[in-house]
Amino acid sequence: MTATTCTIARLLAWILTMHRLMTLIFLLLATATASAQEATSIDQRIEAAVAPISQAVSNFIFYAVTVNGAELPLILVWLIAAGVIITLYFKFVNVRGFVHGFRLIRGDYAEKTGPGEVSHFQALTSAVSGTVGLGNIAGVAVAITLGGPGATFWMILAGVLGMSTKFAECTLGVMYRLEKADGTVSGGPMYYLSRGIGENYPQLRKFGWFLAIVFAVCAMAGAIGAGSMFQANQAYSQFLNITGGAEGPLAGRGWLFGLVIATLAGVVVIGGITRIGAVTAKLVPGMAAIYIVACLFVIGSHFSHLPEAIGAIMTGAFNPEAVSGGLIGALIVGFRRAAFSNEAGLGSAAIAHSAVKTREPVTEGYVALWEPFIDTVVICTMTALVIVISKEYVGGGADGVQLTSNAFAGAISWFPYLLAFVVFLFAFSTMITWAYYGAKAASFLARESKVVLYGFKFFYLAMAVVGCTMNLKSIVDIADALLFIMAIPNLIGVYLLLPVLRKAVDSYDRRVASGEIQSSRV
Repeated sequence: MTATTCTIARLLAWILTMHRLMTLIFLLLATATASAQEATSIDQRIEAAVAPISQAVSNFIFYAVTVNGAELPLILVWLIAAGVIITLYFKFVNVRGFVHGFRLIRGDYAEKTGPGEVSHFQALTSAVSGTVGLGNIAGVAVAITLGGPGATFWMILAGVLGMSTKFAECTLGVMYRLEKADGTVSGGPMYYLSRGIGENYPQLRKFGWFLAIVFAVCAMAGAIGAGSMFQANQAYSQFLNITGGAEGPLAGRGWLFGLVIATLAGVVVIGGITRIGAVTAKLVPGMAAIYIVACLFVIGSHFSHLPEAIGAIMTGAFNPEAVSGGLIGALIVGFRRAAFSNEAGLGSAAIAHSAVKTREPVTEGYVALWEPFIDTVVICTMTALVIVISKEYVGGGADGVQLTSNAFAGAISWFPYLLAFVVFLFAFSTMITWAYYGAKAASFLARESKVVLYGFKFFYLAMAVVGCTMNLKSIVDIADALLFIMAIPNLIGVYLLLPVLRKAVDSYDRRVASGEIQSSRV
């Protein structure tokens, strides 16, 4: 049997398997709840069937204990502790490495002939495109609605701590990546959990492989929930809002909108990280600039209210009576939304950063720490200030992206139309990056099979269509759950490899300080 015939046979087998899996899933969903049988449309049937499953998964992942009247999910403690520990372990690398990271991003230490597929800047924009998404718009609105303005302060703090976590996991991603004969690379937690733990702890080799497999499965599921379904859902929500809502032409046609965005994303994701990097290098700076300028315009238009807004944020962050659950309630909501937005500790970004062209893994760690800064400290803060200044969150009646849209509309009447475009770009950029994450996880499980890699991409794009038929609550619940579970195997591996990582960091820092590693700029 020829290689071509084998490839075709494997592809057909993959398609048949996915068809059977989807058939089974939808049969289970169809019987999950009696209300699904009473629904009158495809959108309603899918939502009625998936909602109870989504809630059950979310309740399991976000098992919480009560602290001062507020629910504290234990998974958040896991993430917060990692940020604090890694920040202290590397002597506040999130602060001292900030400038060096910027120099790497602008190409001061570029290695054009180094192993890898994309530049430092392209690796950063690819990863940022996966984090700067609707979590920055819808997620911030959800945080302020639930936790009050004070949640903003805790989001910023979570972003600063997340810079250290990103530094660690992305450096490890490059250290233990798999470099293939054709010049492509595969990296991320799957590889430093399997290869890194195996090399440094031979007695834990099987445990490392177990963690890698768990992470890869979670990454695939997280990609579908957070990268495909959630992004497509919120983009559709904004377009529905500006076209007449329930009475508009898009009402009940979420599947059609999902089909359009899935097709556009497919044009990019099929080309792999090289095409994704090329697209995001142009897309991310432009879309971020448009959004930031709009935020600054609104803030500038209400400049006299800025001190009051900042005061509300600080008061809400530290006043025990500010919101339900007080200080702890605001902290929990702020950290949860920040983690969903910048993904520090989840390990996802390490997959994109691993594709960088470099022989010095630590360089990409310094680049990666800029990611939570851009995502959370800058863009999420901008969104929060606009919402707090507008006071749209006080009246209720809107959530997610619609609340943010209303906040902008108070200063710029036509902004909801521009926001719809920005939301579409944010959703699109996140979708293309998460397609790469999920596909790499799938190919890892299938021993680097390209057939499985492409098969997952097609399945991923199809789930964007399903995502457009579900409401915000179900999407947020299941997307949060699927994302956060990735942090468990990922951070176990990071903790085990911290001593190895510190040796690499100390060596790199000494060589930069001594001049052995010099800037390529004249």
